[in-house]
Amino acid sequence: MKVIKSIFLLSILLIGMSLSAKATKPAQLTVISYNIRYGEAQDGLNSWKYRYPASAMMIQDQAPDIFGLQEAYDYQKNYLEEYTHGYKSVGVGREDGKKDGEIMAIFYKTKRIKLIKWGTYWLSETPEKPSLGWDAACRRTATWALMKDKQSNRKFYYVNTHLDHVGKNAQRNGLALIVERIAKMNKENYPIVLTGDFNVSPDNPVLDGLNKCMQSARATAVQTDNSFTYNGWGKEFAVIDHIYYNGFSSCPVFEVIKKPYAERVYISDHFPVKAILVF
Repeated sequence: MKVIKSIFLLSILLIGMSLSAKATKPAQLTVISYNIRYGEAQDGLNSWKYRYPASAMMIQDQAPDIFGLQEAYDYQKNYLEEYTHGYKSVGVGREDGKKDGEIMAIFYKTKRIKLIKWGTYWLSETPEKPSLGWDAACRRTATWALMKDKQSNRKFYYVNTHLDHVGKNAQRNGLALIVERIAKMNKENYPIVLTGDFNVSPDNPVLDGLNKCMQSARATAVQTDNSFTYNGWGKEFAVIDHIYYNGFSSCPVFEVIKKPYAERVYISDHFPVKAILVF
């Protein structure tokens, strides 16, 4: 009887230790930023109609908890929602605030992440309505969301954007607007992630203000990757896609995803970038 009782008590102790270990193990968030290349581009054999399966295969393989998608038209966003199991997304078209034009979408894995609220604003002098900002060549937006990580019960903000590719004032002022908006909305000092195609390299002065309040995953990851992110279908090379964060304890990994999918060397004219963040 004493032996049985001892075995029972030992079992309870081991279960308790296991539960305690799970409770104290820091939760990790896998994040991807991906410029999918807009579907209307006439890219020959690199056009969307030839390469679309590769994007879904990449997401299914990498299995991020959350990711920011740039340049996606409504049908591209819908395709990923349909063919990447377990994800939902938020975001609006930059031309009309509904479905027209490129969408800065945020995708999240519903089993892991709960959406609390979200919105979109334009990178311009009139951010609450569809508008062209400063010297920008195109309308640009930022989509934000307040999320809850179901594993850790931690709330965090996620912002996804695409800065202008031409206007230097638009790049600088657009990013300054994002930094200002983050400060205003995040009064609780929740962890925050910012992803996007910034169209500027890591040493560009446009990033100076951002670098004062957030950390670059590329620059701070324990295991990092210095590869280029823009490939121009193999003709041009630059580092312009970024993941920034604040309020997380560490960033163990930053990676440029160069793995081919659907036998395509380039699934877009940008390589996706991935970071693992620890709450």
